Amino acid sequence: MTSEDPLSRFALIKAVLGPIMRLMFRPQVEGAEHIPGDGPVILAGNHLTFIDSIVLPLVTKRQVFFIGKDEYVTGKGVKGRLMAWFFTGVGMIPVDRDGASGGVAALMTGRRILEEGKVFGIYPEGTRSPDGRLYRGRTGIARLTLMTGAPVVPFAMIGTDKLQPGGRGIPRPGRVTVRFGEAMEFSRYDGMDRDRYVLRAVTDSVMTEVMRLSGQEYVDMYATKAKAA
Repeated sequence: MTSEDPLSRFALIKAVLGPIMRLMFRPQVEGAEHIPGDGPVILAGNHLTFIDSIVLPLVTKRQVFFIGKDEYVTGKGVKGRLMAWFFTGVGMIPVDRDGASGGVAALMTGRRILEEGKVFGIYPEGTRSPDGRLYRGRTGIARLTLMTGAPVVPFAMIGTDKLQPGGRGIPRPGRVTVRFGEAMEFSRYDGMDRDRYVLRAVTDSVMTEVMRLSGQEYVDMYATKAKAA
C-alpha cells in the first residue's frame, strides 16, 4: 500500500484530524455494532449539512466511500490540491452529477464499490434538507441494494445542522449524535430492481427507519422541489 493509496491517506487523516474533530464535535455514537465487520454494506441516512460527510467517517471503523461533487477536487493552486487530497483520502469519489448521465454515473459508482465488498454511504434525499425536516428518498438506494444484495444500515445525523447552519462557514464546536439502526435486507425482492413499485416500497421503508432514528418530521416531497419553490 503506497502513500498515495486512498486507504493509507484515510488512516493518516483519521489519525491526525480525528482527535481534533472528536474534540470539536464530541460525537455520541449509538448502534455502531449494526455495521457488518466485512462485506458490502450501504449506510443510508439523512443529510443536514456539509459536515455530515466528515463526521460519518470518523465514527465508523471501516472506511466509508461516498459520492461527492467533482468541483471539490478540481480546484486550482495549493488550496485546490489540498482539497482534492483530503476529500479523496476520506473516501469521496468525485462524480459529475449534472446532466442526464449524472445519476447513472453515481449509481454505477456505488455498485462498483459494493461489488468490491466495501462500505458505501448515501443520502437518499439527494441533497441537504433545506429546513431540517426529512424529505422523500430517491430510489437509487433501492436499486443499489437490489442489484448487489448489500444490506442497508440506516443512520441518523442529529445536531450537525446546529453546528453548521445552512451548510456554510466554519462549524462551531458542539455535540452531535450519530445513530445507526439494524441492518435491513431485501432479498425477497431479488430480480425486481426494475419494478418501480418495489423500488418505491424499499426506499420508503429505509426512509421510515431514518425518520424513526432521527426523530425528524417527514415531508412527502423531494428536497430539490422544496428548495426550488
